[in-house]
Amino acid sequence: MQKESKIFVAGGTGLVGSAIVKNLIAKGYTNIVANYHSREPENGLPVQWERLDLLDPSAVKAFFEKQKPDFVFLAAAKVGGIVANNVYRADFIYQNLRIQNNVIHQSYLNGVKKLMFLGSTCIYPKECPQPMKEEYLLTGELEYTNEPYAIAKIAGIKMCESYNLQYGTNYISVMPTNLYGPNDNFDLEKSHVLPALIRKIHLGRALENNDWQAIRKDLDALPIEGVDGGATEEEILAILGKYGITIGDMQRVSIEIWGSGRPMREFLWSEDMADACVFLMERVDFSDIVRNQFGPEAALSTEGDGKSCEALTAPKAPAAEIRNTHINIGTGIDISIRDLAHLVKKIVGFGGDFVFNTDKPDGTMKKLTDVTRLNALGWRHRVELKEGIEKMYAWYSQKAESK
Repeated sequence: MQKESKIFVAGGTGLVGSAIVKNLIAKGYTNIVANYHSREPENGLPVQWERLDLLDPSAVKAFFEKQKPDFVFLAAAKVGGIVANNVYRADFIYQNLRIQNNVIHQSYLNGVKKLMFLGSTCIYPKECPQPMKEEYLLTGELEYTNEPYAIAKIAGIKMCESYNLQYGTNYISVMPTNLYGPNDNFDLEKSHVLPALIRKIHLGRALENNDWQAIRKDLDALPIEGVDGGATEEEILAILGKYGITIGDMQRVSIEIWGSGRPMREFLWSEDMADACVFLMERVDFSDIVRNQFGPEAALSTEGDGKSCEALTAPKAPAAEIRNTHINIGTGIDISIRDLAHLVKKIVGFGGDFVFNTDKPDGTMKKLTDVTRLNALGWRHRVELKEGIEKMYAWYSQKAESK
């Protein structure tokens, strides 16, 4: 990528997309376009913001024909935690397939030089050998609770590979582990485990300190099922109780956590993830991945230039079975949910108890990425978990306080 290349960040206001935008700016890229769906961002960044619904194929087509980006980061997705994935199954498979189909196909039709598709390590089998290597994809049954989301992401990987092999495009896929950081989703119904823990423990500490001002500010910043800081104490206690934040005997506060606490999870600071994405876009092409993974004899045999449907008049099958060309992005270090909760508890300063509800699902018991391929390319994470949680809690506290 050249510093003046036009770069489109799809999903520019999300956890990953916003981090990629900031990383590109910090590295001197000057021609960045990013989309938002409803409310225009108020961050003052030197970015051309476009209101764009990525679910709408006509709108995406018009956007690409107007903007003609050279490079695309496909960071947009419908995401959520174990509850949201299991409840809104149709939404997760339909919306993610539609977003990625629209963006990837229009990138092809409009001659995008390079695209990066961002997926998730939930693509790997439920009983996947650990740590999870890229070649373990499609070797076993998926975890049921996030199966629709995982299938959509697997389809994205295969779409990128297939366009590369048939049309000669240069699309690469990366599979990040669990991410956390600024602009994360703290909605208790839809958030991932770490932001949910941070918010629940923050509210639990305020409750044990009888700090109703902090509780009301938090709910004003992000109402829970419509309950904001203007609600009565009884209404607030009821909604907190629904999400497992309760006052028990001797006025001791307890927080419910789904599952046994035994599952192991890996977490990566979102700004590290963004740095890895930009690093790979600057240095690694699909042909490099194929050459490194399969050897020079597996060189691509297509003649397309990725610029138009007519560019490839007689496509040929690849010289070898080329698959699993995605790259894991993670730390290679995991922690149990129980230990994670106690780490957050210490950082936040909560003095209450945890109740692990074993009637609720654990999900996959262990999900640790093998980052050998990524490390061999020259990239390694910088922010360790304790530092990252401290930074994230400071960001969350400041955001709640400013409302």
